[in-house]
Amino acid sequence: MFAKTQQPQVQFTHQTALPVFRKNNRKGYLGFLFILPVLVIVVFFFITPLIMTAWMSFFKWPMFGKTKFIGWINYTNILQDDVFWHALKFTFIYAIIMTPLIFIFSMILASLVKDSHKPGVSLFRSVYFLPTVIGFGTASILWKWLLDVRFGLLNHLAVSLHLVDSPIMYQDSLSQGFMVVVSMVLWKTLGFNMILLLVGLQGISKDIYQAAQVDGAVGWRRLRYITLPLMRRTFMLTLILSVSGSLLAFDQFYIITNGGPMDQTITSVFYIYNNSFINGRLGYGAALSIIQLFILMVISVLQIWLLRDKEGRA
Repeated sequence: MFAKTQQPQVQFTHQTALPVFRKNNRKGYLGFLFILPVLVIVVFFFITPLIMTAWMSFFKWPMFGKTKFIGWINYTNILQDDVFWHALKFTFIYAIIMTPLIFIFSMILASLVKDSHKPGVSLFRSVYFLPTVIGFGTASILWKWLLDVRFGLLNHLAVSLHLVDSPIMYQDSLSQGFMVVVSMVLWKTLGFNMILLLVGLQGISKDIYQAAQVDGAVGWRRLRYITLPLMRRTFMLTLILSVSGSLLAFDQFYIITNGGPMDQTITSVFYIYNNSFINGRLGYGAALSIIQLFILMVISVLQIWLLRDKEGRA
């Protein structure tokens, strides 16, 4: 009596699902093509060298000659290497001193140049950031020349102004050599960290500050309850970069102090370099590099964990 009704909607849904699926696949392939160059760079310049370094660490690998598999001997030798642990201790002391100095002074500079409407702010931003474009090696050579005993401009000015009786022999003193390196690194890195913190400060809406001022939050309360919480992720990035950079310090000590006096300013990376390329112990240097990488990973994860929010998010 009644004709059987057809259900074209099922067929319609099936027909439209295939083009949508194919369209999504095309987008996925296109996105993969965009990240492919970066993926190739990461594989060839990070993952592959990392695997090769881990593999080399299980060998006695001289600069010239045959290699020999020795298992975990390189790692057990590290446990008994007092020079490495002294270098690692010095590196941690350097990082503990440098990190708060970089953070505090960068925050001060970012606060001073935050308001772009003030006259001269753009000029000061450029001046503060300018040393960042100089490489660590170039900056270290520049400072070494400025403090040279015979030709150094700063030493000449200090003696001419009667600030010191004789040129400063900073390489003969641990404290003076360390202060020179700290001053150079501050001069070199403050501009970059200032930009990071400046972006975080400018990302906070003025309406939030105005509302807080109405509620009586001024001065320290404004910093404690508004600025610091809202800049947590910026602080996290700045601290991780500062700590990692300090733990990987090499150029400044290699060029300015050359590890002196009496090898007291040798960092862990400096020690890895000496073992690998000066002493020709590539296998032992590879094992030291793996230990250094493990320490960096642990410290970075610890920083992220300490700076997480109440919900446990980074």
